[in-house]
Amino acid sequence: MIDPLSATFAALADPTRRAILARLAKGETSVTELAQPFEMSLPAVTKHLKVLERAGLITRSRTAQWRPCRLAPAPLKTANDWLEHYRRFWEGSFDRLEDYLADLQGQPRPKRTRKVAPPKKARTGEKT
Repeated sequence: MIDPLSATFAALADPTRRAILARLAKGETSVTELAQPFEMSLPAVTKHLKVLERAGLITRSRTAQWRPCRLAPAPLKTANDWLEHYRRFWEGSFDRLEDYLADLQGQPRPKRTRKVAPPKKARTGEKT
């Protein structure tokens, strides 16, 4: 079984699925409406929706013959939280490099417009 974070990133790897999520960010809609902008069959779009649903990124319900799809934000928040750790790490690394280069050139260190927080420690059981 694939872990939820890996399933999220695997689902987001496809540009069609990212476009579907972007559309669902505007509100729920039907499978038929989701399929309209794509040059592919309805069964092909349905396969993309199944991948998104298995990853927990969308939910689908049934109201008579209407099958509305909705964005499920929890997996995206989990992915964002995971990425945030690395964003802080790289920002801090680039800031230190900028300071080092300024020192080499004998220039004053640049002023920061943002406060760089130290990277969060990984929670127990997480791989980094």
